[in-house]
Amino acid sequence: MLCCLSDARLADLLAEDAPHGDLTTESLGIGDRPGIMTFTARMDLTVCGIEEACRLMTLVGATPQPLFASGAVVPAETLLLRAHGTAGALHQAWKVAQTLMEQASGIASAARALVDAATAAQPGTVVATTRKTFPGTRALAAKAVKAGGASLHRLGLSETLLVFAEHRAFLEPAELETHLRALRRRCPEKRVVSEVTTEAEARAAILGGAEVVQLERFAPSQVAALRRFLDEHGLVDQVTLAAAGGVTLANAADYVHAGARVLVTSAPYLAPPRDIKVHLRPA
Repeated sequence: MLCCLSDARLADLLAEDAPHGDLTTESLGIGDRPGIMTFTARMDLTVCGIEEACRLMTLVGATPQPLFASGAVVPAETLLLRAHGTAGALHQAWKVAQTLMEQASGIASAARALVDAATAAQPGTVVATTRKTFPGTRALAAKAVKAGGASLHRLGLSETLLVFAEHRAFLEPAELETHLRALRRRCPEKRVVSEVTTEAEARAAILGGAEVVQLERFAPSQVAALRRFLDEHGLVDQVTLAAAGGVTLANAADYVHAGARVLVTSAPYLAPPRDIKVHLRPA
């Protein structure tokens, strides 16, 4: 995978960590001494952010050597990356690169676990993550979920036709079907997705022409009831049920067995970081 953060953004991260230089390294007078830095997984993880870590090192004048790319699944104690450079350069890049990789690998590992659970229950099931990322981190979070094998549900308002209850609040009930069909005419290259919060709303959206019905905080039993509704109306191949809200590793398979073919979640963004050990030594 390529870097998802520009050199300018990476430079900002370095400047944030050392706005006026590295006081300790400079005061010790060791900044020009040659050194080696290694990054090793402390636990099993799906790697992410290694390209950004390498670029951070390059920007400070070190020479990185990545041993894996984002998306690799590795066991604990795997050497991920080594870099050569001066002590000053290595210390400057160290913590920014380590933290970025740990956070991104945490998201990627959580996404991978969800994808594995969902596809074990039904091959071909899609795990799609939302745009509910911490502000300012969306690009890296998107890269991380893709590294974990998940897809991107919606990264911004400009991408998809997703009708929320907050949109329907401005429509009369009788207008809904007309407006859903109008959306398909106006944007024929896009699928119409309608988020619903009750079974009645779901049935209305299905009959109104929604191609994907996003079931917000439905129990697996409710998803199963709607799958039977699709069977009864011969719409299984025309309408996709997407479970959203409350989807976790513990219940992913339940939703898939109930009939959801897409699991929409923001859970990976809240995953704890995966520990990566950094070791610096003289060359």
